[in-house]
Amino acid sequence: MELRHLRYFVAVAEELHFRRAAERLHVAQPAVSEQVRKLEEELGVRLFDRTQRSVSLTDSGNAMLEEARRVLHQADVAQAAARNARDQATTRLRIGYVPDSLPRTVSRAMQQLVTSSPRVQISLETGPTLRLIADVRAQRLDAAVVGLPAPSNGLRTTAVGTQSAVAALPVTHPLAVDAAISLERLAPERLVTLPRETNPAFHNAVVSICRDAGLSPTLVEVGEPNVEHALLAVASGAGIALLPESAAERYVAPGVRFVPLEGVEPAFESVVLTDRDANSLATAGFLRALDRASSSNAVPTSRPAVSLAA
Repeated sequence: MELRHLRYFVAVAEELHFRRAAERLHVAQPAVSEQVRKLEEELGVRLFDRTQRSVSLTDSGNAMLEEARRVLHQADVAQAAARNARDQATTRLRIGYVPDSLPRTVSRAMQQLVTSSPRVQISLETGPTLRLIADVRAQRLDAAVVGLPAPSNGLRTTAVGTQSAVAALPVTHPLAVDAAISLERLAPERLVTLPRETNPAFHNAVVSICRDAGLSPTLVEVGEPNVEHALLAVASGAGIALLPESAAERYVAPGVRFVPLEGVEPAFESVVLTDRDANSLATAGFLRALDRASSSNAVPTSRPAVSLAA
């Protein structure tokens, strides 16, 4: 039994006239008669009593009519749900990023996107680098903002700039009032870090920066991949922290001051990873916005309207 059979049956049952039913369905009358006949043969019952002057429903036909209407209604609901899901998929943009790094270029691109395409719904979530990349491959995310090096084979890579490290110091630290400091002057004994898997590119860069400066501080890893926890540890005297410069732009913590490091090369390159075969209009619009934001020096004056997901 096909939906077409039910539609033809309901049209005849409501019109009680094969020609009018055919006109309503925009098909030839013999096609309607043939489909109704096939339906009756499949069911093994007569649905209509036909004479040269009239058409009427049998008891079986009356019983069939209510259920056929219900099935057709549910079919229409299913079609509408599928179309709505398709439309939402083209206007939804799911972006993942590591907790300690969201480059200004990405924020600027999101603002440009929601300004030019108000229907786009952006959601943000944080996670460790490898999980974010896996989520892009599995299409659970449309884009992931991570640092290189990272296992990005097979994904589209869009560069969004390099990031340097900044020092997060307790406000009581003697060097917290300086405009910039060298790591050698800091010579930290303890260095507060997020778990390595959160942002391996930056974690490895911090270890390399310390080694190049002839330092070997004890790494104090916070229990959760959360920048606020690292800053709380700094404020409580657990040590200093080195963080990507984008973290200093996004976080303010009582008792902590961010101070740029001098004489240190950029720590890592930030990229946006997307599926090469993604056909989402929202993703394509985001990549275009990234290109514009990367070539623009304008700083956004407001934040994009986004929803944050844990």
